[in-house]
Amino acid sequence: MLRTCLSASALLVCAALASGCARDEPASRVVGGNPERGRLLVQQYQCAACHFIPEVQGVGGDAGPSLEYMGRLSYIAGSIPNQPENMIRFLQNPPAVKPGTLMPALGITNDEARHMAAFMYSLK
Repeated sequence: MLRTCLSASALLVCAALASGCARDEPASRVVGGNPERGRLLVQQYQCAACHFIPEVQGVGGDAGPSLEYMGRLSYIAGSIPNQPENMIRFLQNPPAVKPGTLMPALGITNDEARHMAAFMYSLK
């Protein structure tokens, strides 16, 4: 009986430890970012003219990649680690972060980019 209890306890401890070892995923939150404000900014800057973006009005363009699962992706623009500060910098000035990208710099402020990044991470 004691052996069974120890085994059950050991299993619970192992399960608790294993749950903390899940695959690292991109951050789902941006400090100071408001996803709803970001959604409105994504709409204002007409990002859906080139990208398919759920919850954003627009033509659902296909000149750029779909952003439907941006919050789950490991990389931004195929090669930049998908981390909040990288996302914010990329949104502000894509050509400076990834030379050769077709995505233009639109004059997005740091605060706007923070909100837009928060929205991007909500897309899963």
